[in-house]
Amino acid sequence: MTQLFDIVSRIAERSSQLRLAEQKVAQAILSDLPFAASASIQTLAKQAGVSEASVTRFAKAIGCRDVRELKMRLAQAAAIGQRFLRVENSVAENQFPQIVDIVYADIHKSLEVNRSLLSQDNLLQAARALLQARMIYAFGMGGGSTMLSDEARYRLVRLGRPVATYHDAMLQKMVAATLDKDDVILALSTTGNVPELNASCAIAKEYGVRLVAITALGSPLAAMADVLLPLKSLETDFIFKPSSSRYAMMMALDVLMTELALLQKDHSQELLRRLKFTLDTHRGGSNREPLGD
Repeated sequence: MTQLFDIVSRIAERSSQLRLAEQKVAQAILSDLPFAASASIQTLAKQAGVSEASVTRFAKAIGCRDVRELKMRLAQAAAIGQRFLRVENSVAENQFPQIVDIVYADIHKSLEVNRSLLSQDNLLQAARALLQARMIYAFGMGGGSTMLSDEARYRLVRLGRPVATYHDAMLQKMVAATLDKDDVILALSTTGNVPELNASCAIAKEYGVRLVAITALGSPLAAMADVLLPLKSLETDFIFKPSSSRYAMMMALDVLMTELALLQKDHSQELLRRLKFTLDTHRGGSNREPLGD
């Protein structure tokens, strides 16, 4: 092993460029680094739901000579990483002021890892799809995804795009059956493995609807997407705090909306000026107050 590199960062950076089967291997590895480091190629392939050949191709795709080198690098990363995970298990009741540092560190790590997954080309493709859509339907189910599908609606309305949000499984299916190729679904799911949401997206795809998905690499929803903005959920053993994956999804959404705003820069500027004028007239305040956030 002559070249030193951070195997975890490299997997995160390159995963979105790999084939679906190799993305599944990446997801399995990043979900449980110690397990992946110690598992046989057969066990790792079974955990990822792919063939052993896909594991071998994955190892070479990220710069390892073979699976043996991949496992060695994963073992090194897992051993080093344990030092930074112990703090989660050492929080005593008299140490609650440190909770802010634990939560902040998890948010920062989630944003850092997921930043490396965002491809400029995919962001532009997704933004263009939203710009060209006759109607945009934001689908989300569950805690964070429901909230952020509503957030997507708020962002798109500010940019003058026609949009509606649906969270109910039956309504999603009914709406999906009425769409066509001029429409776009923006689907948000941390796991990409929600049967009801995936079923609604599959119905829409039957009618030629474009699917932009902010979801997990290697997931069933990711496999359906015409444009994928991949997510990596970094859950820890400290179960008492909310999931930091919400911040990763919000970051992807914010970047996407900024790309969309810049694609129609003059129009966006005029709409935002109107918003600012209306809000200042209503509430007053300084020039730097947010636009209705």
